Amino acid sequence: MPEDLLDAAFAARKCSHSPYSNFRVGAAVRTTDGRIFTGSNVESSSYGLTICAERLAICIAIHEGHKDITEIAVVADTSGAPGPCGACRQFMYDFAPTATVLMANLNGDRRTVNVGELIPWGFGPSDLLSFESRRGDSNE
Repeated sequence: MPEDLLDAAFAARKCSHSPYSNFRVGAAVRTTDGRIFTGSNVESSSYGLTICAERLAICIAIHEGHKDITEIAVVADTSGAPGPCGACRQFMYDFAPTATVLMANLNGDRRTVNVGELIPWGFGPSDLLSFESRRGDSNE
């Protein structure tokens, strides 16, 4: 596993703003040019407005003009290697569908999968483009 990416995710976890759950998560993404962008979860008192670490890291990479994400690392204090939530899995499928996902907990448990394994038969941008091309100009 790329230790530098996991190290970046561990460091990002320290920046978590999680006063309600105290569940701190760190994430890091690597782009095709080797740059690493990090994020941590940022909680809102209205939990639905909380931003997950994985989505924040992806958004920062995209904001900085880096859309080709090859790897995603996520770190949390869980009993096993942490799986991303459903919203993050969808976000990964939309923005990094072929990325490798590295998951690690604080005890050294690790798991590596690709995004397709996290969200099999996912629905993403290519499905919408396919629909639009079939639909043409009609408003049926």
